[in-house]
Amino acid sequence: MNIFESINESTTNAVKSGENYVKKTEEYLKLKIFQQLSFSLSMLVKIALVGGFIFLGLIFLSIAGAIALGKVLGNIPLGILIVGILLLLFAFIAFLLRKKIDKTIISKYSKSFFD
Repeated sequence: MNIFESINESTTNAVKSGENYVKKTEEYLKLKIFQQLSFSLSMLVKIALVGGFIFLGLIFLSIAGAIALGKVLGNIPLGILIVGILLLLFAFIAFLLRKKIDKTIISKYSKSFFD
């Protein structure tokens, strides 16, 4: 066996190893993308379900609270107005804290994404 055949065989083995590496990396990336997509979709569905039920509960609690407050004050529209103002105040506070909320969500999601 001369030196050229040895170099040719080594080169062929290196090419095969490189092709195998690229193929395995592609398979890994497909699995990683699938994992992240399924994780994101399941989290989105859970958030939608839980958030929807919480939202409905808060609506009913707000209505009941407004009516009860109105009866205590002797004026139901005034009770509804006070509850509406409180809800707007909560919305304004959430608006002011939006950047902190974004940072918290991004940091928690990035840990699971890059893990």
